[in-house]
Amino acid sequence: TLADLDLDYIQQQYLPRAVAQEILQMNTRSLEEQLQSLRLLLHGTPTWGALIAFGRDPQAWVPGSYVQFLRLDGPEITDPIRDQKTLTGRLEDILRRLDELLEINISVRTRIGTGVEERFPDYPIVALQQFTRNALMHRTYEGTNSPVRVHWFSDRVEIHSPGGLFGQVNEENFGKGQTDYRNPLLAEILRNLGFAQRFGIGIPLALRELRKNGNPEPEFLFQPTQVSVIVRARP
Repeated sequence: TLADLDLDYIQQQYLPRAVAQEILQMNTRSLEEQLQSLRLLLHGTPTWGALIAFGRDPQAWVPGSYVQFLRLDGPEITDPIRDQKTLTGRLEDILRRLDELLEINISVRTRIGTGVEERFPDYPIVALQQFTRNALMHRTYEGTNSPVRVHWFSDRVEIHSPGGLFGQVNEENFGKGQTDYRNPLLAEILRNLGFAQRFGIGIPLALRELRKNGNPEPEFLFQPTQVSVIVRARP
């Protein structure tokens, strides 16, 4: 029901970013009608995308809609755990907390030459952001309770997203601008919230940032039930 959505958050935070101000001011429709037009309601019932993005308790309705972050003190999954976090809540809250985790775990080397300080992160933040946002946007939320998993090893970062490739996207055209959306509503919400600028640009942008930073090319692993990316640290 409507009570399962955080209506204050939708009205104060989302609608002003999703709908032009002049349209909001002239709008005489009820809130329920507005949410229906944005595909957040269907016949008065919240859609899955609405519950994931704006639910009061998203994981109660979609148990796998969270992120598991694991920082390991070595190159193996059996190495000691340095840090672990389970990121739950609304989609925007998860992404903002994940951005913070990514930033604080990046190591930066500095080099001073000809009087200018140069900074070399082991991973470019933009690349990791694009890969994790892509994972949350394109993962499957149906038929699984598995989260998006971010495993940060001493020499690489692995991001595992439930669900295989979808629709028109295949191993040959992946990351080359071809787009298709398992979750079109979530893609639209992420764009309105400022986490995606242009559809289809996320992976190419991440690849560009990795090359600029001197990181090896990432490895993509495609399985019927999972898509993974392995990002290796800058040498």
